[in-house]
Amino acid sequence: MILVKTEAGQQVLKDRSVPLSPRQRTAFILFDGKRSVDEVLASGTGIGREEIDQMVELGLLGPVAASKPAAPAPARAPVSEAPAAPAAASKAPAAPKPAEPAPPSGRSRQQRYKDAYPIATQLTGSLGLMGFRLNLQVEGTTSYEDLVALAPKIRAAVGAEKAAALDRALKD
Repeated sequence: MILVKTEAGQQVLKDRSVPLSPRQRTAFILFDGKRSVDEVLASGTGIGREEIDQMVELGLLGPVAASKPAAPAPARAPVSEAPAAPAAASKAPAAPKPAEPAPPSGRSRQQRYKDAYPIATQLTGSLGLMGFRLNLQVEGTTSYEDLVALAPKIRAAVGAEKAAALDRALKD
């Protein structure tokens, strides 16, 4: 099952009105509508299914709405109503074309921040006490620009190999 933050969950993330442990907060951030519950549990955040169920009961998380899949379906429906040969020809090239241009221009700065933040906290958290201050700086970021400014420090602390995932999340 794939969960996503509800509007109430987004507000709690901003104002911290519901007390979440650091592990719960980290796992909560990972629920972006792309990762399944099993993927979040396996990510090493240290929370259990009970804590996820609790966040669902509090109304912070909910199942992914069918609105995203529904949008592409109507776009394809008119194509399907066209003659069979052109529809088949247009569907095959159409799938790769959106996939290629989407990564460079498809994500807003806010989405890049949302994708990069959990990676940055995981990288700095893995440094232990050496990365404590850097981890606090990452947790204090509120925008894409703040996180981009910290990226060189994170890269220097964890190494270019480990920081590659962060670079991809920030630049794609």
